[in-house]
Order: sequence, then C-alpha cells, then structure tokens
Amino acid sequence: MHTALRFNILLGIAWQVSASIALHEHKHGQLQSLELDPQANHDGQLPLGYVRYPWQSPQTHVTYPGDDEVTANSVFSGITTFAHLPWQKCLSPTASSGKSLFDIAILGAPYDTSTSYRPGARFGPSGIRAGSRRLFLCGSYNVPLKHNPLKAGVRLVDCGDIPVNPYDNTLALKQIQDAHRDLLHRTPATSLKDQYIALRDSEPSNDTWIPVSIDGKEHPRIVTLGGDHTIVLPLLRSINSAYGKISVIHFDSHLDTWKPAVFGGAPTDRAALNHGTYFYWAAQEGLIRNGSSIHGAIRTTLSGPADYDNDDGAGFHRIEAREIDTLGVDGIIKKIRDTVGSNPVYLSIDIDSIDPAFAPATGTPETGGWSTRELRTIIRGLDGLYIVSADLVEVAPAYETNAELTTMAAADVLFEVLSVMTKTPLGKAVPKV
Repeated sequence: MHTALRFNILLGIAWQVSASIALHEHKHGQLQSLELDPQANHDGQLPLGYVRYPWQSPQTHVTYPGDDEVTANSVFSGITTFAHLPWQKCLSPTASSGKSLFDIAILGAPYDTSTSYRPGARFGPSGIRAGSRRLFLCGSYNVPLKHNPLKAGVRLVDCGDIPVNPYDNTLALKQIQDAHRDLLHRTPATSLKDQYIALRDSEPSNDTWIPVSIDGKEHPRIVTLGGDHTIVLPLLRSINSAYGKISVIHFDSHLDTWKPAVFGGAPTDRAALNHGTYFYWAAQEGLIRNGSSIHGAIRTTLSGPADYDNDDGAGFHRIEAREIDTLGVDGIIKKIRDTVGSNPVYLSIDIDSIDPAFAPATGTPETGGWSTRELRTIIRGLDGLYIVSADLVEVAPAYETNAELTTMAAADVLFEVLSVMTKTPLGKAVPKV
C-alpha cells in the first residue's frame, strides 16, 4: 500500500514537471515570434485602430473611428498625440517635398518668453495633448453639429512641436513663422472637390472649385497649440502669404492691441513685442483686415479709455464678456458673423476667455469670463465660415488642478474648432457654363 502511494506521488510530480516544461516551451516560442514580429497578435490591443508608435503611422491611409465602431477602449494608453490622431514627422527635411500628408495639422509652438505675469505656456502643447486623451472616449460624432470631423473626408494629423529656441525671442518667433509657412504652403492631402464630395456623399460634379486664398492655390489648415499669445504675430505673417489681410476672430479676456509704450513700456525693441502688443504690430504691418475683425470675452482693466481708441485703430470690434447677459449666446454669434461677413477668417483663442473657475491654468487669469459651455456654443455658431487656420494659447499646466480642468477644456474647445473647420472646405464651387 505504501509502495502504491509513493508511486502515485511520483507520478503526480512527473506530470507537473512535464506540464511546466511544455508551458515554458510554448511561452518561449511566443516570445521568439514576438521578437521576430513586434506587432504579432497585438493589433487587437490598439485603441480605436490608432497607431501605437510614430513609425507605424500610415503614409497613404488614416483610419478613424466611425458609426457603430468600438469606443471607450484604452484611450489612456499609447503615444500622447492630440486626441490620438496619427503622428507625422511633418517638419523633417524629407517631409517638405511633394504632397503633404494632411489637410489639417495640429502643431505645437512651445514658446512663453514674452509673458507679463505667470510663465509656463511652453508646456501648453503637451498639456493640451494630455487633456485630449479622453476627447473621443465615446466617439467623435459632434451631436449639436450633427457632424463627425474624423469622417468628413479630410486627413487630420498631429505634427508634433516646432523646435523653439528658449534663449532668443527673435529667433524663436522666426522659427515659428518659418515652420507654419512651410506647412501652410504644402498641397493638401485631399482636394477641395474631393472634400465637398465626401461631405455631400454624392457623385463628382463638373463644377470648378475656387480656393479662398489670394494666390489661387489650395492650402491645408494648421491648428497651433501655444505657447503664449505672442506666437500669433508670426502665425499671421505666415497666413498673410496665402490669404493677404485676414479677418480675425479673437476670444480673450484682454485686448492685446496695446501700444508697446503702454504695455510694458518698450524699454527695448525686443521687449516691445509681447503677448499684450502682438496685435498692435500685426495692425501696423497690415496683416489684419480693418473693420471686419472682432474680440470676444473682453473683461480686462485698461490704462484708460484711450486703450479702446487704440483698439479701434487696430481694426477690431469688441464684445465684452458681460454682454452675454444682455445679448445672450445667439446675439454674440450674430454680432461676430455680421462683423466678419463672408471673409476668410483666422481664429485665435486664449484659454483665459473662459472663466478661471473652469480654466484656472493660464498666465493672466481674469474672473467674470464665459463658461466652457458658452464658448463651445459660440464656436459652433461659426459653422459655415471659412476658418483658414486657428490657435489655442496661454495654457500653463503648472497652475492646473489635479482634475486637468484647463487642458480638458482646451481640448474640447478645439474639438468644436475641428468640427466647424471640417464642415466647410476652403473654396467655392463655380458651375461650368
């Protein structure tokens, strides 16, 4: 009996050893196959079909989530691009030749050495990207606009950040202008005609498609993540090369048209250009279409009434933040649309246009601002305008709450911008006679 017991024990041990060896060999085989093929059996782990690594980003096709596709799956993982968009190395020397790989590019401009109060907006691009990770958690369909910006027949990518010099403001702003202009003057991935066909879901027409640019060419759009607001001067210089004088819609708590002698005192030529004077210089350079540009959410204090006279001279109309109590959201949208008309528009958004209760992480916060919901509704009201490019600036994550309120607000505002952009291609159809 003891002999039979010992035999059963030995038999059990032998079986466990054999099973362990077999399992080890199976895992070793899997490991070898993974070493030979890093993507083996891993495609099912990719959230929403996005690329895992930059080098895997497709060159000829981009897959976005759409109707009835899986959502809410591991959106916290992967490389942190804006809203998990495919990453492209747009600014490499080899990328500047031939047709571009995008119609709308997200581009970071990590510059913050012209601020008057709290610095830190150089980390705005990375903060906004982090806040955008859950942007398409439940999908990318914009319910109020009845539109999916990722299914609008255009290619959206994240081009990363411009390598900005942190020691020389003049050089840094030139780097921003050169990079923006380089991308702006590439041929879009999708023609105007194909964009309209995708939106209408119809057969090609014989219409002629006329771009809204002054050079008669089709241009991609660039959404720049700041950075302090000074970056808008080099961006407008770039925009001018394709569109000439441009109408500007500017959401901000501050005017940013101050004379340098007033805002900062202009002790040097370099100090005369900062995040409170860049629109003054843009007006002086003839970059702004006078009389068809407008501020929204203004609630700053002034040196005196002369600041408003100077703002008038720079070509802007104004909507005070408090006017939302009298005009309402619809009235504000109407005033903006009446001001800019059918002109091509550049859209510039300072996160401090939103009240610090909703977006505290910014360099010069001002209480009494609009809510995130109000600003998003107003931007949706711009549907149908020719928004040629845009920026969102002055996000300074160092002053953020643990809940990422500001960066999430910035990402959600940009979702509305992208939705409005993708609904209206930058051209008009002219029927052939």
